[in-house]
Amino acid sequence: MQSKISTAIRLKYPPVALLWSDKSPEKPIQFKKGRWGCVMWLIASAAKRKTSACDRETFGCFGGGVGLGFGNQYKNFPGGEECFCHFLSSGNELWETGRQTADMVKSFLKDETYEHFVHGERYLKTPKRVKKFIEYLPITDIPAKYVVFKSLDSVNSENETPQSIIFFTDPDQLSALVVLANYGRWDNENVIIPYAAGCQTIGIYPYQEAKAEKQRAVVGLTDLSARVYIRKQLGDNLMTFTVPLAMFQEMEGNVEGSFLERSTWQSLLKMKG
Repeated sequence: MQSKISTAIRLKYPPVALLWSDKSPEKPIQFKKGRWGCVMWLIASAAKRKTSACDRETFGCFGGGVGLGFGNQYKNFPGGEECFCHFLSSGNELWETGRQTADMVKSFLKDETYEHFVHGERYLKTPKRVKKFIEYLPITDIPAKYVVFKSLDSVNSENETPQSIIFFTDPDQLSALVVLANYGRWDNENVIIPYAAGCQTIGIYPYQEAKAEKQRAVVGLTDLSARVYIRKQLGDNLMTFTVPLAMFQEMEGNVEGSFLERSTWQSLLKMKG
């Protein structure tokens, strides 16, 4: 599958297709069972044209399992969902069960992860706020064994149907995609930026949008931890822009005759060199 959008906005990396499958691709990049890893690494690999995949035992981290649609994996977090609520907020050193769990997992965690487990990532103010965060997530259990990431131009449209398309964009390209997402619509709110993990903004949020009567695009990589990992893999100043397949096709159909062919956008391209 080719993308007119990718050509028009001059993406550095090809769009990435997210697919569901009951069959693993041949020799994908994949985490080992039980090993920690960030899902964003898998997506970055696909942007470099290296097909990657994960299943219910190789999604890398609990947030990644949630993000890709393998149910509520926070229940399987060390110490359960309650310890996760403390981990994402004020830390597990503040309550007895958390302290006991920290002692049990210390030898299995990297120093940085253990420090976050004890003192908290502080991304949300209180454990109660994290409970609400989980409550509002569109947690999904997908009807497939694998989530597969591959560059869009390697997708065979005859036998492969992406769930969504992921763009890695700089600020100018993100701006163009926001304009294009609204270009043919009758209202002005066709892009959302939810508070969520990087993987959740390319997984379960677009899954939710795919079911909606009016689909919206999802901007991601506001997740600070994910930004660290992506910077190491793909470089600086990137955001994700993810659209369900039907919306992607709509936007592709609007490239010709749009602002992307006019002088303002062309001047931005020239300024970028």
